[in-house]
Amino acid sequence: MAKVSMVNREKKREKLVKQHGEKRIALKKIIASETASYEEKLAASVKLQKLPRDSSPARQRNRCELSGRARGVYRKFGLGRNMLRKATMNGDVPGQRKASW
Repeated sequence: MAKVSMVNREKKREKLVKQHGEKRIALKKIIASETASYEEKLAASVKLQKLPRDSSPARQRNRCELSGRARGVYRKFGLGRNMLRKATMNGDVPGQRKASW
């Protein structure tokens, strides 16, 4: 199990990304725009920098839904490798079974 504080921190980041997502996109469009003046771009970049760091989607981390583990998480299932193995053994994952050759 992952530390509860780390899982809670990740939930906080998800909330901030949703809250500031549209604002970030709008400011990035202004910065990347060719028609915007230098002053407008500068003002937009300052506003973007004033937003919380954790509102950036790049700071999010994939975590296992069951254990909260951050490493070895399969996107397709949303589970860590350990929990995926247990779920496969129990027959909870359709179409998957233990390999034998």
